[in-house]
Formats: sequence, structure tokens, C-alpha cells
Amino acid sequence: MTPTITTLYGLLAAALVGVGLYGLVVQPHPLRKILAFNVLGGGLFLVFGVVTQRGATAGFPADPVAQAFVIIAIVVALAGTALAVAIMLRLFAETGRVTLRPEPKDSGKGKGADS
Repeated sequence: MTPTITTLYGLLAAALVGVGLYGLVVQPHPLRKILAFNVLGGGLFLVFGVVTQRGATAGFPADPVAQAFVIIAIVVALAGTALAVAIMLRLFAETGRVTLRPEPKDSGKGKGADS
């Protein structure tokens, strides 16, 4: 049995979703998490395209709404990525770091807390 192009696209989409999920779970740096989220989104867009293409090859009429949905989703993902990067840059400008972990608390020495 030879795989069809739709099957290959489906496998590639599953691989992209898997790599994106792995990056979201494993990577601690926020920029890498943003990139992993974009890879995951690209995989989901490809899955949606494969599903609609498979329906068109099965004899159903091609649906342009699905294509429009994917294009709008790509634009929204691009805007969300730009917003996330802008927030991360602003956080770095304000705090000097890109994580939201709190600063370690001092033991109170030299602060005059007892006086």
C-alpha cells in the first residue's frame, strides 16, 4: 500500500503538533514557548487543511470557508505572536528578566526590621 499525499500531510501535521507540545512542556524560556506554540498552531492548521482536502477528494464539493478559516487563523496567530513578543520585551525592559518568577526574599539582615 503506497501512502497518498494526504496521508503524508497528515503525518507531517501530527509530527508538528507533537513537536510543538513537546516544546511547550519542556522549554523553560518564554521565547521558545512562543515559538513552540506557533509550531503547534501550524500543525493544527495543516491538520484542518488535510481534513478539508480529504473531504474534497472523497467526492464532496470543496468548501472555501475552510480555506478562509485557516487564513484568518494564521493572521490571528501572527497578531498573537507579535503581542506575546511585545509583552515579553516590555517585561524585560521593566524587570531585566523575562520570567515571572519572584525575586528570592532576603533573610532580613541589614534592613532594620527588628529596630
